[in-house]
Amino acid sequence: MTEYEKKKLEFEFNSFAKRNFEKPGNCRNIDQIRFYVQELSQRIEEMKTTSGYVPDAAYRLLAQYNKVQNKLVYEYFKNTY
Repeated sequence: MTEYEKKKLEFEFNSFAKRNFEKPGNCRNIDQIRFYVQELSQRIEEMKTTSGYVPDAAYRLLAQYNKVQNKLVYEYFKNTY
């Protein structure tokens, strides 16, 4: 894969993420975050199979959603027990 193709995939992913995902810090609903994690994971798998390349931004966004999800699960656990 050439550098041009990689940059094109990165640009396409960034525009896709801006259109379809809310920023992780703005999410306050655990179900919303789980949905975004699932959708993002599917998108990453799709990019792996079709092009063999996944932009680093996809993994960073997934890590941010996981961080917020873990925080919300911990808060729920703390408040419940």
